[in-house]
Amino acid sequence: MTKFFLYVRKSTDEPDRQILSIEAQIAELKEFATKDGLNIVQTFIESQTAKDPGRPIFNEMLSQIEKDKAEGILAWHPDRLARNSVDGGRIIYLIDTGKILSLKFPTFWFEPTPQGKFMLNIAFGQSKYYVDNLSENVKRGLRQKVRRGEYPGIAPTGYLNDLRTHTIVKDPKKFHLVKKLFELYATGDYSLKDLEKLSISLGLVSQRKRKGFCVAVVQRMLQNKFYVGLFTHKGELYEGKHKPMITKKLFDKVQMIMKEKSRPHKQHGKFYAFRGLLKCGGCGCSVTAETQKGHNYYHCTKKRIPCSQKYVREESLDEQISKILQKVSLPNSWAQKMIAELDKEKEDKTRADFSFSQNLKSQIENCNEKLDKLLDAHLNNDISREEYTQKKQKILNQKIEISERLRDFEKKGYSWLEPAKSFILTSNEAKNVALRSNPEEKRDFLKKVGSNLVLADQNVKYFPRSAWKIVGNLGKVGAEPRSGEAQDNTKLPVWRPQPDLNRCHQDENLTS
Repeated sequence: MTKFFLYVRKSTDEPDRQILSIEAQIAELKEFATKDGLNIVQTFIESQTAKDPGRPIFNEMLSQIEKDKAEGILAWHPDRLARNSVDGGRIIYLIDTGKILSLKFPTFWFEPTPQGKFMLNIAFGQSKYYVDNLSENVKRGLRQKVRRGEYPGIAPTGYLNDLRTHTIVKDPKKFHLVKKLFELYATGDYSLKDLEKLSISLGLVSQRKRKGFCVAVVQRMLQNKFYVGLFTHKGELYEGKHKPMITKKLFDKVQMIMKEKSRPHKQHGKFYAFRGLLKCGGCGCSVTAETQKGHNYYHCTKKRIPCSQKYVREESLDEQISKILQKVSLPNSWAQKMIAELDKEKEDKTRADFSFSQNLKSQIENCNEKLDKLLDAHLNNDISREEYTQKKQKILNQKIEISERLRDFEKKGYSWLEPAKSFILTSNEAKNVALRSNPEEKRDFLKKVGSNLVLADQNVKYFPRSAWKIVGNLGKVGAEPRSGEAQDNTKLPVWRPQPDLNRCHQDENLTS
């Protein structure tokens, strides 16, 4: 009597909902075996796709057949045995060599004759065609989804996959928590390790593994452009339709800080309040500090050229910086007049806003036209795919930046007014900071308002940054100090610092 192996299979991601479950297949096949009087000697159960060869349980079953443990196979349908040419060919070969004498299917007729093997070949071919066609349809659907700006994958932490609309939406519980991680890191006061601990305390876990974040996961999150409104698919950058979590300005700020933190830094055992705050007036190098006989001394690092600038004690620096803070302090009457001028400026700029907004919209439309032309050039084989992806990424980044400028402008309108008012009020507070004997507070205040401090001949010279232009242009109540001239109208002997416009702009952008 012919001995049969019973084989049932269903892949975990089986797209065909009509395929019976493992339990249903076993029940149906055992009933069929009882009805036809088949001798089932062993049952093989597998949960794996048959698209590719290499199924371990299927290979074990064929090995047992080659050892004459059985001469037949009972399965629900030929596509349960093979959906690829290799496995289908093995079945046909075992029939040709007489190792398999019978194949039984409740839904398919087979006899080991030339006609039967021909029909079995057709069944295997149809199964392979189904898989190949399904794969192509899925790929085509993914390509179309990507073109619509829909991310074809699992949403990152902070977002959710809406199974009803097949879109990605904000996670009401985690969206603002992830955004907070970006904002904290952008301050430069938090390390990746700090954010790891914070994310665990906040209950943030990965979408797939449901585990707390490690440093590597936090780093990948901070580098993920998905949170800006972009995503990458097969090496190509696309503009997503999902709601961006952060602005590109904040994202770029995070990348810059991460790059800076990745550089090796010399470890200092002692904290000095004014180290890194001043530049040498002789050569332009940074001013460092050291302790001698119980006192802190500041001096040039002398990394560029030999420098003859002398040491200065911290007490002297603290006193000079306090005088500078008192000089830049704005009287209450000045502050009130400046704020009144800012309010007037807001009223006078209403007409210019419409023109500015239309200009930004024209730039966005111009970016869209460039993207269309770039795609046409790629489809016509005028440019390589590598060149296409590089140029597309550049244009998309430019479009995102312009769109954010337009969105911020339409949302806030006069977003520059609040930083300007804040700067004026902060300058009004300078005198109080100067009177307090807290070097760290003075250091933080100078960083906040933006200033260049130069140490020359043991004297501190103060050079305001571009933030002073906000109030300098008001004219009636204040004037901007001339470039390259110290606050006390003295000239430096050798080196003249320039305002750090990039850093100032970055700080202003981050604040806004």
